[in-house]
Amino acid sequence: MSEATLHHRACHLCEAICGLTIETRDEQIVSIKGDAQDSFSRGHICPKAVALQDIQNDPDRLRHPMRRVGGEWQAIEWNDAFELVAERLAVIRERHGNNAVAVYQGNPSVHNYGLMTHSNYFLGQLKTRNRFSATSVDQLPHHLTSLMMYGHGLLIPIPDIDHTDFMLILGGNPLASNGSIMTVPDVEKRLKALQARGGKFVVVDPRRSETAAIADQHLFVRPGEDAALLFGLLNTLFDEGLTRASHLPVAGMDELRAAVKPFNAEVMGPRCGVPAEQIRQLARDFAAADKAVCYGRMGVSTQAFGTLCQWLVQSINLVTGNLDRVGGALCTEPAVDLVSNTSGGHFNRWQSRVSGLPEYGGELPVSALAEEMLTEGEGQIRALVTVAGNPVLSTPNGRKLEQALDGLEFMLSVDFYINETTRYADLILPPTAPLEHDHYDTTFNLFAVRNVTRFNEPVLGKPVGALHDWEIFIGLAKAFAARIGADLKPTMTPEQMIDLSLRAGPYGEKSEMNLSLSSVRDYPHGLDLGALKPNLAGRLKTEGQRVHAAPSLFLGDVQRFAEAISVPADQLVLIGRRHVRSNNSWMHNYHRLVKGKPRHQLLMNPADLSRLGLLDGQRVRVRSRVGVIEVEVAVSDEMMLGVVSLPHGWGHARPGVQMGIASTQPGASANDLTDERYLDALSGNAALNGVPVSVEAA
Repeated sequence: MSEATLHHRACHLCEAICGLTIETRDEQIVSIKGDAQDSFSRGHICPKAVALQDIQNDPDRLRHPMRRVGGEWQAIEWNDAFELVAERLAVIRERHGNNAVAVYQGNPSVHNYGLMTHSNYFLGQLKTRNRFSATSVDQLPHHLTSLMMYGHGLLIPIPDIDHTDFMLILGGNPLASNGSIMTVPDVEKRLKALQARGGKFVVVDPRRSETAAIADQHLFVRPGEDAALLFGLLNTLFDEGLTRASHLPVAGMDELRAAVKPFNAEVMGPRCGVPAEQIRQLARDFAAADKAVCYGRMGVSTQAFGTLCQWLVQSINLVTGNLDRVGGALCTEPAVDLVSNTSGGHFNRWQSRVSGLPEYGGELPVSALAEEMLTEGEGQIRALVTVAGNPVLSTPNGRKLEQALDGLEFMLSVDFYINETTRYADLILPPTAPLEHDHYDTTFNLFAVRNVTRFNEPVLGKPVGALHDWEIFIGLAKAFAARIGADLKPTMTPEQMIDLSLRAGPYGEKSEMNLSLSSVRDYPHGLDLGALKPNLAGRLKTEGQRVHAAPSLFLGDVQRFAEAISVPADQLVLIGRRHVRSNNSWMHNYHRLVKGKPRHQLLMNPADLSRLGLLDGQRVRVRSRVGVIEVEVAVSDEMMLGVVSLPHGWGHARPGVQMGIASTQPGASANDLTDERYLDALSGNAALNGVPVSVEAA
């Protein structure tokens, strides 16, 4: 037996990018532990990191390209697979046009730099406007807000959690998510450190979440009505003279003040379920803190006024002088700076064919995907390429999407599972497993609460005959270019791209640090580049380099909010929830992550359970406009009256799924209930929270 080898790298399974120490022997994983020498995560890990060995050893993970022939899956050689894709997609485009081919990229894409650097080498050749991703079920309002206010969709201010005195969290549960659009490993200790230095944090959520349970204050809010609370807070700040001047150049402050004037706490309180005096006191507490930050995450994005919510969050930080301020909200300066070396983005240059939903950054809202496949006529989607995604379980109205996928002429999936979505594919191309390739985190360093960098070397060797994801896209690109007679520009490896970006970045050749890939490799535990600091004035990409406090797009949507009819108080509404052992739908085939107490149940307030004549643990039928599921109900005093909660990503017991552990798990898909017509009309982002439902005994 050979000696053990120690490896150091970051976990890529969620946004926290915690440092790991991985011990191997003879190409086998012996142990995975937190890296105590990692200055960012400080030895912290969550259960997901330990499950990396389950991913590596999973017998259900595909190791070779697979082609569906009738009801059977057959192995196929790589070159034959590439040529098959090129032929099928070229023929469909020739018959029906470029937009007949669609693309969906899932959440894991941003956790793998090979997908980030090379997917468009092939996908860009398709020249389709029908591109979709998980962005529009998760975070599109963040990007649209930053584009309109700051000029770049990735210029998103991050809470300076290590230095703030007061943190207001809406629709976020970082103890379960490990942070989201806030890369923050070891978040519980950071929040407790905030309290230990005399600060406090408040959580606003329809459920008393894990984070709310340790907060100084928790406020229930009616799902889908966070904008009403935020309007009431901002109105109070103006009304009571609690604002502070900003050092930033700002345009539109008078228009912002006028826009929020009708929405005082007394009007907004009944709408959001938070008493007016509590709204006003929260505004006073926020303004009284020397350093404060308001942070709104997925819960406030995935609702009918998600973009207004994110605009109001930014506005609260702005008018209290906490935007671009230590202890407030600050923009990062990552070593690979995507803000500096990419365009800011664009919005509504074209719309979806059927419902007219707006594009953002070249992508259409995924709520339109199924109807674009099912609605006949010129421009109908007839072929689909999915990349690291499972939209049947992760996007609204999964049953409708199943119907649409079943009618496609051709489908390609780059994935290493036969899951609820890829079972419809004609061809599945599996990349190497995470520990078999290197990695640099281009995305989550951009959202980190400190400026950090690290290069992650592969832990295990690349198996014979396997291809990395970027190599798959090069193979597809070459085959497709040859088939259509196009010239293909040369490319380089992902690590060569990172080296160039590091050299050109803020710590590169023009700085004293002179970072390159070679020098970053000298820091296997990661390299801390310092605390966040004010920099927004110099990074603004807006015309005139000013913060746009009142974009006309947002002002135009205020009237929609004012005229909206609230869901009746006696109507049950559905929200989702996160768990630290889960991340969307793709971590349920690993024993380490599904063991323990079941967490698939529908949570319901005791009074609602009694009112409906239901019993704890009973099987119930949950119905929405689009579908019905059966699931076990669990009584929970964590829940706000009139609100039920179901985690998304479950419901694996569908025919054809080849994931042995996941398929045996109980639970149903929350996205069999979410409604593709229920969305943020401004951005097109799916409204997954506040969905009206009924619950009855099964």
